[in-house]
Amino acid sequence: MSKQPHRREPSVAVIDIGSNSVRLVVYEALARSLVTVFNEKALCGLGREVQTTGLLTKDAVGKALVALRRFRALIRVMKVGKVFAIATAACRDAKNGPDFIAEAERICGVTIEILSGPREAKLSALGVISGVHKPNGVVGDLGGGSLELIDVRGNAVRKGVTLPLGSLALQDASQKSLKRAERIAQQLLSQAGPLKTARGRTFYAVGGTWRALARIHIIQSGHSLKVMHGYSISAAEALRFAQRLRVLAAANQLADIEVVADARRPLLAYAAVVLEYVIRIAKPKTIVFSTYGVREGLLYEQLPPEERAKDGLLCAAQNLNLLLSRSARHAEELIEWTDRLFRVAKVKETDEDRRLRRAACLMSDVGWRVHPDHRGEQTLSLIANANFGDVTHRDRAFMGLSVYYRYAGFSEQNEPPMSARELVTEALDERARLLGAAFRVAHLISAARPGVLPATHFRTEGRKLMLVFEHSLVDLVADRVGSRFKQLAKMVGRSGTIVLR
Repeated sequence: MSKQPHRREPSVAVIDIGSNSVRLVVYEALARSLVTVFNEKALCGLGREVQTTGLLTKDAVGKALVALRRFRALIRVMKVGKVFAIATAACRDAKNGPDFIAEAERICGVTIEILSGPREAKLSALGVISGVHKPNGVVGDLGGGSLELIDVRGNAVRKGVTLPLGSLALQDASQKSLKRAERIAQQLLSQAGPLKTARGRTFYAVGGTWRALARIHIIQSGHSLKVMHGYSISAAEALRFAQRLRVLAAANQLADIEVVADARRPLLAYAAVVLEYVIRIAKPKTIVFSTYGVREGLLYEQLPPEERAKDGLLCAAQNLNLLLSRSARHAEELIEWTDRLFRVAKVKETDEDRRLRRAACLMSDVGWRVHPDHRGEQTLSLIANANFGDVTHRDRAFMGLSVYYRYAGFSEQNEPPMSARELVTEALDERARLLGAAFRVAHLISAARPGVLPATHFRTEGRKLMLVFEHSLVDLVADRVGSRFKQLAKMVGRSGTIVLR
């Protein structure tokens, strides 16, 4: 009987009509770990004058409708399976919002959900839950028209609030006066309930303008990983940075910041004002920037409970394993093999250590197609910069280093880039070396084929760690296997021996 082809899940798209930008994002499928296949935005500025005139401006509406016609054509070309459409503050607040939405629905061919403030806050929180491992803090989603604030602890979400502090709204309400913007922000934020719970916790900054602030900080600080999601800085440093940006704005020097789109540059100072007063009033410990927000929360909400409960990092690692490894099943066997190794060798692990080890196992063979001279560096870059969530910058570096050591070994000539090592502690680098050494033994034994690792076992006698081969695998034993295993055993403080059963 011929093998049935793998059934592809239908793609899904979100049309997001925001107060500043109108965006289309197409995802490969509705899944726990979302994979973006297309992402385009048009900066239309729908919310530019809503605070003062109560209306969407004619030119902004025209730009938005042109963008939506293109998005509808793209959706047809890409044969998207299901389309969701949402609109936020500008459309819900403007008097002519209903007329614009009616025309937008006619163009898009789908119903557009106009999100209430609390609904938008909840979706932002769900987005952070989907993209941050065990979040604990307050989510702040800064758009063009509003700021949503909501408390999140693990999977639990409290009632959120919405404030007219979006970058465009604040620019409009303050008549482009930063001093007036400060007074507005301070007054509204001092009354925001969710901020009263943020002291000493994490503030999750969501939204395009805050991501632009993160991009600037990454470049100015020389941080080695340019990934926006999961970028973390202390609240004290974020406060100093926000104040520096305001000084630049006062000196009219924001136009020199080339890493930010022209249309967003004037809004940076207002985003910095809001961030400054969030920190002053809420007194969080850490600021974490999240690229997961309303759109991701909307799709996360569509998943059945058993899918939402899955670990997003492990789901992403499984996807890469299926796509890029020589054998997906071998990687699953490698998880069990390292489980046994760490248990027998009494390597201490926290739940988080174990989670990262298993994700690294799933990605341990994704670089096999690269030229041997470059597998370590290329795979480190792939893992460190991969488009997945539920992971910190430190975690990305640890997993990437584990696989780097698998390919490059441990000679002084093949030390990994300092840009990766500076993201982890010395202890975490040692753990990455240990895991890399385990990968070097396992892949040498099995040639990345399934069915081999389950026929090898670990035993100890005193300080001796033994790798036991079943009789059927005798011919796989070689000096090189023995030397690599001795190197691995030495890393756990033991001598290593190969045993044939």
